[in-house]
Amino acid sequence: MAWSVDPGHSRHSSLTAVVTSAKTSGRWTRAHIRATFEPAGLWSHPSVVTALLGVPELQQRMDVAATRWRQQTDSDGLHPQRADLISRALDGVTLADLLWRDQETPEERAQTRDLLLKLTEQAGLLV
Repeated sequence: MAWSVDPGHSRHSSLTAVVTSAKTSGRWTRAHIRATFEPAGLWSHPSVVTALLGVPELQQRMDVAATRWRQQTDSDGLHPQRADLISRALDGVTLADLLWRDQETPEERAQTRDLLLKLTEQAGLLV
């Protein structure tokens, strides 16, 4: 059975739309942050994600998308330490959205998003 669903397509399209033409460090990462905090629609429902994760073809596509995102982040001009911290924070946000829906206020989500965006304003080591 061939799957036409691309779990990275929706987020990748959002990222592409958010990325500006400016050649600055962290451009891809900022787009990834903004896309992560957009409503995800169908992909934000735990039952849908759980059911689809058991499909090997879909898991393979997700692995390819994750590799592509990691390559983009690694070549984004931010220090690897900074990029890794942001990527892991975004993974946590995504997981929290799946497991603990609506536990944060919109203001708390905006504060987290803004903090992560602030971390992209400099490219060097964090500590």
